[in-house]
Amino acid sequence: MTIQSAAVTAPVKPSLDTLRHTVRELCREFPDEYWRASDQERSYPQEFVDTLTRSGLLAALIPLEYGGLGYGLTEASVIMEEINRSGGHSAACHAQMYTMGALLRHGNEAQKDAYLPEIAAGRLRLQAFSITEDKAGSDTTSIETAAVRDGDDFIITGHKSWTSRIDESDLAFVLARTAPKGADKTRGLTLFLVDLRQVRTHQPETLEVVKVRTMFNYATNQIHYHGMRVPASAVIGEIDNGFRYVIDGWNAERILLAAEAVGDGYWFTQRSTDYANTREVFGRKIGSNQGVQFPIVDAYMKVRAADMMRFEAARLFDAGLPCGAEANMAKHLASEASWDAANAALNTHGGYGFVDQYDIERKFRETRMFQVAPVNNNMIKAFIGTKVLGLPRSY
Repeated sequence: MTIQSAAVTAPVKPSLDTLRHTVRELCREFPDEYWRASDQERSYPQEFVDTLTRSGLLAALIPLEYGGLGYGLTEASVIMEEINRSGGHSAACHAQMYTMGALLRHGNEAQKDAYLPEIAAGRLRLQAFSITEDKAGSDTTSIETAAVRDGDDFIITGHKSWTSRIDESDLAFVLARTAPKGADKTRGLTLFLVDLRQVRTHQPETLEVVKVRTMFNYATNQIHYHGMRVPASAVIGEIDNGFRYVIDGWNAERILLAAEAVGDGYWFTQRSTDYANTREVFGRKIGSNQGVQFPIVDAYMKVRAADMMRFEAARLFDAGLPCGAEANMAKHLASEASWDAANAALNTHGGYGFVDQYDIERKFRETRMFQVAPVNNNMIKAFIGTKVLGLPRSY
């Protein structure tokens, strides 16, 4: 039975300004030095995630009846934006924001009752999404990791790449093939919600985790499943229909990452402006030079424009309206704008931009990801060209 209460009513959402203030105050506890050390050591920002969890903000999208805040994607995107705008790196947080959507929208009542309140309270962490494989890449329908039925269980065998934060998670979504690829290539894939605590306790030899060091702190891994046994009760929704549950969360993911890129863009332009207003060379502030000033201004205008597209995409999502085009455009525009702002910041700081204590080089590396993941910007252009503008499909 779903956890219900007569006292549960529509959530009272704070104004966006109030929400921004709340997140900024929380982020003040984690200054540049914290993120710099975390990046250099490639360590999981445990203290920050714990603080965000205690505040309830990580449960922003979980409905009130399950102990969450019951906010919309608009509010959730502002939380992510402000973390990055404050100089932080929200990669350790955004996954838990949107991955639980598959459980919320497609899980059964027993699964939602068992997990959502625990996730909302911070007693369980769901930040691992095990989907991508080396051979398949962005072609998710071509994954080969198999889940074979064995009585009341499934046995999962295969390999996954880019499975982030699995060591920091209690639960993980795993997409595996349960039927051969057929004419309808979207069929035959099943989504499992795996309880990693049970796996680590009773069959640790079936889960092999190989850490991957990247150019920024992302806590990602290569995973090998060696006959990992999971109960049939771990299946989300219908068997063979898991691909649709995965793509159902793509719009939310793109909008949240767009907000993070927007946050980066504002951070870069603010740091550039501050530095250009104080740094003096040849007897005058460098910001008085149009060669310094104009790139900052140009980047800022692009960030503002991308910000508007983010809010439009979030508005449509929260209203339950189609928003695939807007979500993809928001991600594309925001990632391009944040990259322009990053380059303007690096040029403004000159050689100091490469010095770690200024944090430009750290954020420069972090914001570059948004052009590539979770979907390459060229794929977004192809989507807009064919699905929105009606242009012929390119090969």
